[in-house]
Amino acid sequence: MDVEEMRTTVMLPSVTGDLAPVLKTHELRRQVASNTIETQKTTLLSDGPGNWQVSEIRQSTIRQEANHRSTEERIFRRDAEGQLTEVSHVVTMESESASGEKRNLVETYSVDVPGTTRDGGLHLVERATTVQRTSATEEQITKQEVEQIHPGDPDSGLRVSILINNTVRPGPSGEEATRTIRVRDSNGSIGVISVDTTKSDRVTTIQVQQTPSEKPN
Repeated sequence: MDVEEMRTTVMLPSVTGDLAPVLKTHELRRQVASNTIETQKTTLLSDGPGNWQVSEIRQSTIRQEANHRSTEERIFRRDAEGQLTEVSHVVTMESESASGEKRNLVETYSVDVPGTTRDGGLHLVERATTVQRTSATEEQITKQEVEQIHPGDPDSGLRVSILINNTVRPGPSGEEATRTIRVRDSNGSIGVISVDTTKSDRVTTIQVQQTPSEKPN
């Protein structure tokens, strides 16, 4: 098992003007299998001279299999009683098809749900899906869909709240990119709030070949 370890200490001036440690991090990275890497980063805060208390732990697992990659990240923080509890869990899945289409899915679980109070459990609060492909005309098309909890009706589950379309069109003189953003309003309708178009000109590079200067007689 391959293990990498890194320790960091942050120093700040104290009331006497001397530098004193106020934050420490301890990060471990383990290669637990040929396709799996686990990391854990612990953050400690100073709790008085010589005393340190764990304030946050971040654990992540990355798995790579052929054209599929998955990442899980868990975050633990201290609650009102001082106990370390899991407050966030993010799952990311990336894949690429034989045709070159790339798909990215991110699901976020949290103890904080809009419109409700904490019940101690993790709940799915957001799902973001991004698909990227290249068309037959060499256009690069990216579509992103974001689903979120509606604060006014948190028990109804996720609903589409944001749609983002990006298109990059190549041309003989440069590229033209169009970005369209649609957002669900307070009435529940999805409408366009932004359309941005940018152009980049292709600059032709001229190479000048210099001949060596003649040597003096």
